[in-house]
Amino acid sequence: MTTATEQTLTPYAARLEVRGASIGYNRRPVSEQLSVRIPDQSFTVVIGPNACGKSTLLRAVSRLVAPSSGQVVLDGRSIASYRAKEVARRLGLLPQTSSAPDGITVAELVARGRHPHQKLLRQWTAQDERAVLDAMAATAVTDLSGRHVDELSGGQRQRVWVAMVLAQQTPIMLLDEPTTFLDIAHQIDLLELFTDLHRAGRTLVAVLHDLNHAARYATHLIAMHEGRIVAEGTPQEVVTADLVRKVFALECRIVPDPVTGTPMVIPLGRPRDTR
Repeated sequence: MTTATEQTLTPYAARLEVRGASIGYNRRPVSEQLSVRIPDQSFTVVIGPNACGKSTLLRAVSRLVAPSSGQVVLDGRSIASYRAKEVARRLGLLPQTSSAPDGITVAELVARGRHPHQKLLRQWTAQDERAVLDAMAATAVTDLSGRHVDELSGGQRQRVWVAMVLAQQTPIMLLDEPTTFLDIAHQIDLLELFTDLHRAGRTLVAVLHDLNHAARYATHLIAMHEGRIVAEGTPQEVVTADLVRKVFALECRIVPDPVTGTPMVIPLGRPRDTR
């Protein structure tokens, strides 16, 4: 397990990395001198308590937030050196909150995922159509294709946004709390889909709040606390009772998941008054 105090880069090949970056909003730093590599073709999940810098890290690697110092490197170049469409052909982002234009249908919104592949004189192709249809089928929104997005439930809208990112067909996908608004069945369906995409060769980086989902599905975990990376490695290396206590201020026991054998967090809760 690599700790933040070592400040060394992880020994993996990486298309995406952060080098000594200070990141924040309105001159208020969230993370300073942050360095991390995203293992190529991994399913990396970032965990940590609220306001610890998880989403800020994701926004920085997607170029939505520019570091005040240091840099984000994509395919060996500073991400700031790319044109917007070049970045969008390499990585897709599902943000924490999204808003669709009024009156847009599901199919129209998912089709917007093909925008990075369009050129001035390039017409809509059979490849574009197939990408949109496959993305809607994978996220189970095909039956909603003619519906207006603003008519859908929160869970349905979330799956439509995931479909749009899938239609983008990027080798790297960034997912900021992708299971928000979804019931447990759709959460698992979506995480299984992400696992399939990872196994097919894509690099995924997700922010998740559920530690047990993170431990079950991630191949690589990054734990953050107060803007710093405090641990990274496999779920078995990172998810320990000591780390959960330090990062989440939660006493727990770690047991093997009866299905996957991955670490499972059992909160102990508050001591009961036995008087």
